[in-house]
Amino acid sequence: MSDDSLLASLNVSGSGLSAERTRLNIIANNMANINTTRTAEGGSYRRRQVVFETVLADATEQLDSSMEGNLGKGVRVSEIVKDQTPFKKVYDPKHPDADEAGYVSLPNVNISEEMVDLISASRAYEANVAVIKATKSMLNKSLEIGRR
Repeated sequence: MSDDSLLASLNVSGSGLSAERTRLNIIANNMANINTTRTAEGGSYRRRQVVFETVLADATEQLDSSMEGNLGKGVRVSEIVKDQTPFKKVYDPKHPDADEAGYVSLPNVNISEEMVDLISASRAYEANVAVIKATKSMLNKSLEIGRR
């Protein structure tokens, strides 16, 4: 493994850290708004989800690559979308946001789903940190070998 490919792996893992950090922030925002029935857009809060996409190497990088079938240069957040699942309807005629029938539309945030997503994002973040630590160790070993 050359120093260039070691540096490339740092970039790939760094992009993963950044993408997972965004995902963690969105999950935290969803959890914080689990009871929000009024938003700036009007109506109840809609759960957000992060969509990732692969960052591909350009044609010249693929030609110069020693890797068979270049896998790409990392990941990035392509968009943050609103979950279109229906709101939860709860009968509470005294709530200020209740409709004529007395039902309140609560956000479509499910705390169990958010906790599962939170654990998944946290594990992915930790995995990228582990790759960065391993790469750093390999770079240090390369430098030690070069000094001899």
